[in-house]
Order: sequence, then structure tokens, then C-alpha cells
Amino acid sequence: MAKQKRKSKKKRRISILVILAIPLLILGLYTVLYYEYPYKLSSIVQTDVPEEYMPIYKAAEKEYGVPWYLLAAHHKVETRFSTMRTMISPVGAEGHMQFMPCTWVGWSHPSCSGLGEGDIPEGDKVNPDVIAKYGGYGVDANGDGKADPFDIEDAIFSAANFLAHNGAADGEIEKAVLTYNQSDEYVEDVMYYADLFLEKEEEDDKTSM
Repeated sequence: MAKQKRKSKKKRRISILVILAIPLLILGLYTVLYYEYPYKLSSIVQTDVPEEYMPIYKAAEKEYGVPWYLLAAHHKVETRFSTMRTMISPVGAEGHMQFMPCTWVGWSHPSCSGLGEGDIPEGDKVNPDVIAKYGGYGVDANGDGKADPFDIEDAIFSAANFLAHNGAADGEIEKAVLTYNQSDEYVEDVMYYADLFLEKEEEDDKTSM
């Protein structure tokens, strides 16, 4: 009888450990998958637009004619509203809106090829004159003399600049989004959030009337 009791207690301990381990395994799997495939799991994370970014989205919309909710959707998908652990992706995309350096500075830069990481000196990477020379999309939005993908205003205005030049300002939104990241899943995810943010704004407007 004593041996059976000891065995039963051991089984109970193992069962408890298994039960406790399941949430940790789920959390670990979620973390790995999110960082590997962020836009496949976005439906289960935060969907509210942080208020501090709204004035920047709206100002960029006014400047480039790109809907604010589209900019918010890109920001959400790219870096979860700038809450990612790192602002540099495994392939070299940088900043709040995840620009490849060659897209930011310009693909005519002599070091640019392949995916667009390039070999651009850090000083040149944020120099508006260099960006103008090579035809990049980086913008100095706050007038500090630098076009920095790690500056939130510069990053959002630059995303608006890119999307506007690729059709978003003329209503070709999905085409512009696909140019930003050539993935059908990416387009679906950005459009999902863009529609969601617009719907929420319209609901808020009706409530406040």
C-alpha cells in the first residue's frame, strides 16, 4: 500500500508539472512565431492606436495625401507601434517603419543591391542631401537636419512619402502596400488593420455626435 501511495503522489507531481508547463510552452511558441511571422499572429495582439502617434499620422496624411489609418496599420504591423525588442530586422530593415537602408537613402547608391541593406555610412544614411542625391524616401520631418529612420516623425513621414509615390495618394492603396512589402499576407494584414482603425474612428465620431 505504501508503494502505491508513493507512486500516486509521484504521478500527481508529474501531472501538476505538465499543467504548469503548458502555458509556458504556449508563451514560448507564441514569442518565437511572432518574431518570425509577425503578421500571421497580429489578430491576437493589441489593436488600439496609441494616442501619442495620432498627430504624426494626421500631419503626414495632410502632407502626402496618404490616409492616417494606413500609416497606423503599417506601424502596427512593422513594429507593433514601436514596441519591438529591436528596431533592426534580421535582413537589415531599420527603424519604426522598417525601411531597408537602400530604400531610405536611394537604390542608386553604389553599394545597393540584393535586398537593399547596402554599405552606407551612418552619417550618409541620415543626410537629407545624400538621400536627395540617390533618390531615397527618407524625410527630415521635424527639421533637425537629419532624416533618421529611428526618429518616429521622420519614419512615419517617410513611410507616407513612399506610399504616396507608389500609388496610395491616388487611391491605389493595395498596390502601394504590396510595394512596401511584397507579400500577399502582409497586404492582407495591413488592410485588415487599416479598415479596423477607420471603422473605430467612424464609430467614435458617431458616439460623440
